[in-house]
Amino acid sequence: MTTDSVDLSVQLAPRHKTGLLLKNPVITASGTFGYGLDYSQLWDVNSLGAMVCKGTTLEARNGHPQPRLAETPSGLLNAIGLQNIGVDALVREMAPLWKNWKVPVLVNIAGERVEDYASLAAKLEGVEGVSGIEVNISCPNVKEGGMEFGTSAVSAAAVTRAVKSHTSLPVIVKLTPNVTDIVEIGLAVEKAGADAVTAINTLRGMSIDIRKRRPLISNLWGGLSGPAVKPVAVYCVYQLAKRLKIPVIGCGGIASAEDCLEFILAGAAAVEIGSAMFPNPGAPLDILEGLEKYLKQQGIKSLTEIRGLALDSGH
Repeated sequence: MTTDSVDLSVQLAPRHKTGLLLKNPVITASGTFGYGLDYSQLWDVNSLGAMVCKGTTLEARNGHPQPRLAETPSGLLNAIGLQNIGVDALVREMAPLWKNWKVPVLVNIAGERVEDYASLAAKLEGVEGVSGIEVNISCPNVKEGGMEFGTSAVSAAAVTRAVKSHTSLPVIVKLTPNVTDIVEIGLAVEKAGADAVTAINTLRGMSIDIRKRRPLISNLWGGLSGPAVKPVAVYCVYQLAKRLKIPVIGCGGIASAEDCLEFILAGAAAVEIGSAMFPNPGAPLDILEGLEKYLKQQGIKSLTEIRGLALDSGH
């Protein structure tokens, strides 16, 4: 977004033939914004840089049984189980609404096999209202015994190539932190053609009710998000931004403009806001306003002036 004095615009897919230009770096994360319809009744979603819809699969899914959310100190455990309406219903019911919005909508896709990702990408090809694809590779790989695609550079690259070969849309790959070396995975998907990466998805976690003497959520374990994971996410973004040539989108525990700025200084091109919207539905707008205020106060005319400045700190 260009104001009187501050340029917040971000190019998320500089290697892509059409690019993916955002007016500002604030994106709503998959799984927390639904399909954008509820929030659109609270505030103008067109204020966002982009939105990512909830994880989408080939068939509709009911998700895991309740309870599937549990609060933890400074965090939230979730095991929703990819509850969604399925890609065909999304194309039929949601995309026609999105095409009238002035904000790019990215569809987060998830599959159990490489072929599923290819099919999902193909079904989204040419659909008005869809501006890009975010690939969730933190899903079970049935052919390899339930391993997450994102924990193997080979599997992560295979999924990326499959999606790229079935779409002309910009492709962003969302990386899992549950690995030994996230940079290895990032380099693999970059080489396979990813236009950008998102870091990070949730950390695996568990919480137990000492009175009932059983896990708090039905799936036993879930994904940890919220402020507790922010230092891990900043570290991952920093490491990726040092090595990758494609943009890195920061995600994990961002609840304020100050949090957002940490990620930008660590090299993030943009940020995704997730759990912060549960206690504060207007968090994305608050962050955007705070970011613009900071840049004006500092006399900074473009976001690019401060992106990655912390990368010069050594090591």
